[in-house]
Amino acid sequence: MASSPPKESRKVLEGIFAINKPQWASSAGVLRDLQGHFAKSPIFTPWLESQRREMTLSGSKKSHIERLKVKTGHGGTLDPMATGVLIVGVGKGTKCLQRFLECTKTYECVVLFGAATDSYDAVGKVVSKAPYEHVTKELVEEKLAQFRGKIMQKPSVFSALKVDGKKMYEYAREGKDIPEVAARPVEVVEMELVEWLESGAHEYAWPEEEVDGVEKEGAEKLLGIRKEDAAKHAHNSQPRRAKKRSRSPEESDHVENAGEQPKRPRTDSEPAMSGALPKTESMDTTEPPLEQPAEVTEDAEAMDTTEPSTSTPIPPAARLRMTVTSGFYVRSLCHDLGLACSSLGLMSSLVRSRQGDYTLGQNVLEYSDLAKGPEVWEPQIQSHLESFMKEEGWEAEELEDEEAWEERRAELMKRRREDDRETSYKGGGNGKYGGKGRWKGQGNRHYSKKMDGERNYERRENRESND
Repeated sequence: MASSPPKESRKVLEGIFAINKPQWASSAGVLRDLQGHFAKSPIFTPWLESQRREMTLSGSKKSHIERLKVKTGHGGTLDPMATGVLIVGVGKGTKCLQRFLECTKTYECVVLFGAATDSYDAVGKVVSKAPYEHVTKELVEEKLAQFRGKIMQKPSVFSALKVDGKKMYEYAREGKDIPEVAARPVEVVEMELVEWLESGAHEYAWPEEEVDGVEKEGAEKLLGIRKEDAAKHAHNSQPRRAKKRSRSPEESDHVENAGEQPKRPRTDSEPAMSGALPKTESMDTTEPPLEQPAEVTEDAEAMDTTEPSTSTPIPPAARLRMTVTSGFYVRSLCHDLGLACSSLGLMSSLVRSRQGDYTLGQNVLEYSDLAKGPEVWEPQIQSHLESFMKEEGWEAEELEDEEAWEERRAELMKRRREDDRETSYKGGGNGKYGGKGRWKGQGNRHYSKKMDGERNYERRENRESND
């Protein structure tokens, strides 16, 4: 097992590395976690000390110096529900992050058919549902052809910027014109179906929460939901009520689907129910035979008590792998593919397996390694940063020792004090004091230590009149 880096190293490390972001963690949250680990790591002590010294010489506040953290940034936000490569810049490596926003990326996603959500993924609310029984592996492979190469793609309308601070489906709800979402040119370098998941053969499911009525109409328009699918979904979403049956008074005691029932008496002398005594005959003290439990069980089984199934159906899904250019929305592809298959679709999972030269399983730090201790993750990050610095041709800065730093600091502070005295002697500067050292106040108002301004004004006026 690799050992931790030398404690006495005074090399300032900067550059780029990649980490495998876990699901439900935000990209900014991962950076905060890294900064917490870096603050106690000896491999970043030289960088922190170098920055503190520069801040000291520039006159930064002491509180700012004490709260200094390792400067980090990421090369493109990754959705909280997604996992995979997150590019991280350290120090001046943050200035190189723009190139990773423009490079190609490889994703793996799962498209779940039969439903559309307001966010195009499994985290949003269901807007509508559509038939999916006809969606097959062959159909999906056929429709994928139209998504390869250079295409025009519209971003998710619910993840796009608001127009005048208002979501676009609110325009539709108010009867106003819906702002058009401009399509963007993107390129799909590779697109393949890597796995077909039959109905019921996977764990992916639609979200349970649905968009309410006030938002539904606008959402359906924005998402391109077909009217027939929206109408069918609205009908199926309505709560079912028990069907009433008209009946005559003679039938009022009859219960359907309740198994074998006692016959109605044909004469007044016939008992109304099994085991009852006739009205005109003498009392028979012999007890009637008890009903057998087996007969009761059979009657219960004969009762039609089946209710409509409330379990969520499990439609088919497809696992896709694609290599795309910057600006490509995977969730929009899932939505558009569902429509192309005459159904609906949403993104159930997303993995960024490659970004630029960083690939999962090859040169990407596992997030779980942070919990295993610095002896696990420190050597990996040090190696990644040193490799990046070498590729960029950066010469690692060596932090000067404490004695040399104190001498340089004392010399710089001495020179600064001399410059300040020279400026003060000449009366220079453009601060609150003029060139002659006079206060640039307003009018004849002068500060009074006794806070008795009126009295001072009177004395000043008297002095001016005597002059």
